[in-house]
Amino acid sequence: LAFSFSLIAAQDEDFNFDTTEDLFQVCSTPVSSAEAVPASFACRAFIEATMHYHDEVTDRKNLKRLVCYPQTATIGDGRSAFVAWAKANAADKTLMGETPVVGVVRALAAKYPCK
Repeated sequence: LAFSFSLIAAQDEDFNFDTTEDLFQVCSTPVSSAEAVPASFACRAFIEATMHYHDEVTDRKNLKRLVCYPQTATIGDGRSAFVAWAKANAADKTLMGETPVVGVVRALAAKYPCK
């Protein structure tokens, strides 16, 4: 199966974050795009909020962690991991159609699995 991938600027509707595809479009907006700055901030905020929620829920409720990132990991590392995972799975309409929180957790769990 051949799939071509090209970076395109995020569209207004992508900022609704209805799907993992939407978040991928926002997080992979080229720096040359007029939307680059708001897209960068939106991507960072979404990933950071997802991980803050994950950390709070798993710490306070003694729930099993899904993502075990090292202390040195940054939000930028998380963004890179998410974009790489989404690019690798861009042809999978089921994964890309999931809510973006699920996509972020899937991507970061793949990058930083818990043992």
